[in-house]
Amino acid sequence: MKLALYLPTFREHVTVQELADLTDLAEELEFDSLWTLDRVVVPEASDRGELQHSFGMMKEFPLQLPVSSRGKWFQGWPILPWIAARTEKTRIGMSITDTPYRSPGVFAAECATIDHLSGGRLNVGLGAGWMPEEFAAASAADIFPRRHAHVRETIEICQGVWTNETFEYHGEFADFEPCGFGHAPVQDPHPPIFFSGLRNPEISAKRVAKYNLAGWIGIQDTPRELGEWRGAIAEELDKIGRSIDELTTCSMIWFAITDEPTDQSDQGKVSNILVGTAEQITEMLIRYKQAGLDMPLLWPPFEGVPVSKTLEDLRQLHEEIMPQVHAA
Repeated sequence: MKLALYLPTFREHVTVQELADLTDLAEELEFDSLWTLDRVVVPEASDRGELQHSFGMMKEFPLQLPVSSRGKWFQGWPILPWIAARTEKTRIGMSITDTPYRSPGVFAAECATIDHLSGGRLNVGLGAGWMPEEFAAASAADIFPRRHAHVRETIEICQGVWTNETFEYHGEFADFEPCGFGHAPVQDPHPPIFFSGLRNPEISAKRVAKYNLAGWIGIQDTPRELGEWRGAIAEELDKIGRSIDELTTCSMIWFAITDEPTDQSDQGKVSNILVGTAEQITEMLIRYKQAGLDMPLLWPPFEGVPVSKTLEDLRQLHEEIMPQVHAA
């Protein structure tokens, strides 16, 4: 099992120095990767619990984001080159890039540039987005009903731009004649693409096979949920001659080490999965390992836990907990 840190770029209040401290520690502890979050806006409607959809369109969550509209947070995409310059080994990515907010051709070219700035360490996470209010703020309201089709076109354009000296595309959201987009990515044939949001195993398997996707990123998946989903997609992949072992299985999971035990009963997305004592987290990570989780994206709390405490927790995880997990 590898470890990734989900930098708290989206938090009630975060500073550049706090992000720097977390980035430096992840590099020191040899984490596999650092990820930022794609959040363009927080509508005032969220403060009142009046969003059109629950957080992430997950039924367990309220019609509200965990950060207020007046919170002090950062955009995730511009931070990636900064992380690249600050690190040498750790891979970088944004989980998940909502493609409808970005022109596919521009996005593909920017990814290639960041892959060069990082020396070939970019992971590309792609998803459709879920918040109509954010689509409106990103001037993409008209795309919301067709957002999943936009993801597919973005994948096709990225792979075309990355693997051809010139490329043309004629689709629903992009229509352009042959063009050159500058440097190809460092990674051959291109940066690994991670996807999110697809729960239908049959559709997921077909998407993985068609586009040769490298990984899947879930959110707050319990070991039970992860095992069920992984088993189902493994069956579908086997039908088309692919193996689940070719797909890196990840999940964004809230993380904090507590002094007192927490209720870790399975309550779906709102479970205290990796929030608990060191003993509880050790046991849970072993269960995840058995369920097939390749890499948790450790997600510090949105508020209430200072970054200094998260730094301590990450060290304890690395020094005390992970040796037990690896030995299990």
